[in-house]
Amino acid sequence: MRLKEFLHYTYIFPVLAVVYYFSGLIGNGVVYDIIAGLLLTGSVLSAVHHAEVVAHKVGEPFGTIILALCITIIEVALIISLMVAGGDQAITLARDTVFAAVMIILNGIIGICILIGGVKYYEQFFARTSATTYLVSIVSILILTLVLPNFTSSVNGPFYNTAQLIFVSIACLVIYGVFLMVQTVRHRNYFIITDEDSDSHYIPTKTATIISFIFLVICLVIVVLMAKGLSGTIEDMVRSVGAPKSLVGVIIAAVVLLPEGVAAIRAARSNQIQSSLNLALGSALASIGLTIPAVSIVCIMYDIPFVLGLDKKDIILLSLSVFIVMLSLSRGKTNILYGTVLLVNLAAYIFTVIVP
Repeated sequence: MRLKEFLHYTYIFPVLAVVYYFSGLIGNGVVYDIIAGLLLTGSVLSAVHHAEVVAHKVGEPFGTIILALCITIIEVALIISLMVAGGDQAITLARDTVFAAVMIILNGIIGICILIGGVKYYEQFFARTSATTYLVSIVSILILTLVLPNFTSSVNGPFYNTAQLIFVSIACLVIYGVFLMVQTVRHRNYFIITDEDSDSHYIPTKTATIISFIFLVICLVIVVLMAKGLSGTIEDMVRSVGAPKSLVGVIIAAVVLLPEGVAAIRAARSNQIQSSLNLALGSALASIGLTIPAVSIVCIMYDIPFVLGLDKKDIILLSLSVFIVMLSLSRGKTNILYGTVLLVNLAAYIFTVIVP
């Protein structure tokens, strides 16, 4: 690669963000936090660019898997660091963040993609088998992790005991592992539509791909570090408006999911709705299927209480979201109504978080 190519914003923003984060200026005032927010946004857009470069090289569905796994790893690291630092006050942080991530993906990212695609193309088509495969896995893991703990009797409250937590963690890993085998080996054709409009003729060089992958990891790491650095400001903002602390989990999830969200929306605008769904549903599955086992291991090791079960209101909202997504993706084609309904569901979720 030529030197002038490194002067592109996708290389400049991550470097500036790293320097700014380690300068220790975050949290020293409103102006400093605004600058941090701008650098965070630039790093998110940079991550999307580098993820697309990698995706063009490795092809689908491997490109979307790489981005989903990278962001899930970073999400896990952020949740664990905040839980260990927060002690008993952070026992619901993992549940709130994972639940928020699932709600944002199912209602927000998929809703925006379907709406934008519907406005521009009227209808977009995707493989129904891919949506069914994703949703079967997602629904099973959601029930096992976020609903069933409320109804077990070994421990009072929305908890699992150690044996139950180990079993559920193994179950999540088994489902996700078999899903990856189906997606990448046995039924890879489920997740690819060859006639989607795309610039698939562009294949980056090996050097460019390696550099983009390195910068992708840098971008994702600095996004999470920036989010963690701004967490105090976020908590102060949440307290100032009198909102519940669970809103912090929503904001953290939204920041972590920005790269995938932007990438999915850009794919929908390019009439690549299959790629959008691969990104969104793959992220939801990886987020809950990998985060819960990882956090469970840390909670068992450090003897941290791990609240998993949702309350009745959240169970209703989750059930509504899953049901609407299943109906919306059952025909293999989209329109603007599906996207609108999903976005209304997201608005209802966020509103009931702020005004419970």
